Amino acid sequence: MNESKYTHTSVLLNECVDALQVRDHLTYIDCTAGSGSHSFQIAKRMGANSRLICIDRDAAAIAAAGQRLFAFGQQVRMIRANFSELENILQQEHVDNLGGVLLDLGCSSHQFDTPDRGFSYNHDARLDMRMDTDQTLDAYLVVNTYPEAVLKKIIYEYGEERFAPQIAALIVKTRANAPITTTKELSELIKQAIPAAARADGPHPAKRTFQAIRIEVNGELDAIAPALQTAVRHLVPGGRVAVISFHSLEDRIVKETFAELAQGCTCPKDFPVCICGRQPLIRPVSRKPILPSAEELSKNPRARSAKLRVVEKR
Repeated sequence: MNESKYTHTSVLLNECVDALQVRDHLTYIDCTAGSGSHSFQIAKRMGANSRLICIDRDAAAIAAAGQRLFAFGQQVRMIRANFSELENILQQEHVDNLGGVLLDLGCSSHQFDTPDRGFSYNHDARLDMRMDTDQTLDAYLVVNTYPEAVLKKIIYEYGEERFAPQIAALIVKTRANAPITTTKELSELIKQAIPAAARADGPHPAKRTFQAIRIEVNGELDAIAPALQTAVRHLVPGGRVAVISFHSLEDRIVKETFAELAQGCTCPKDFPVCICGRQPLIRPVSRKPILPSAEELSKNPRARSAKLRVVEKR
């Protein structure tokens, strides 16, 4: 595959790599390599005794990132995997000097902009939405086989869509006559289910439902907390984790997981001394999330919802 075919505009690129404070004699992991933009900047800052492990479940991403980082030779290792497998990867790669971990959550620009991947309501394609094209579950199966109650729950919880009952009901009614096969069909159906007054302004009416189905297909939320816990557990003192999230569901998980890991003693306040012995594992690097600059937003409007949270191992 030609790397030029895989394009992705990395968000908060400099802020993210700066936050990792790349040092020599340490291992760094990019859990969501994409086209390799973040990975490339990390590799450029590494010393001769550092190494970088790049993970992505998308075969096209791994191929593109591998080409971009080819010049770094043995210092960079490419692994096609889900970052939910981080614990196993750390063991298999014998990592005992983890200096930093990056997670850039959500989809890549390439996945949204490639019509036949079926991620976008702006292109007409078969319902797919798989980040890992080898997996069985895709958007077609979710839309055409999930019970109405489950669809409603997914659309409401993962899409934060208040018209989830109406959308789920119309999906089930429509598919009873013939399967819903394309992104255009689904998008038009969602428009029909949402009252005209609610469609008058705001984002595209299909945005929330497409997000919900994509999250379900890829299990995007399930792996975040375990991966962060694994990363923090393996970090060397002073090592850092940087996470970019793009919607409130992701950010809430990141924020709550970091808060739990930063918590110290949990004994009742009226105890004279601590008996739990719990110590905070991390400290936040900044009190509030880091947001894209006005300059970045002018160049890449897709960055508008991005938030960067960074923590450091104590």
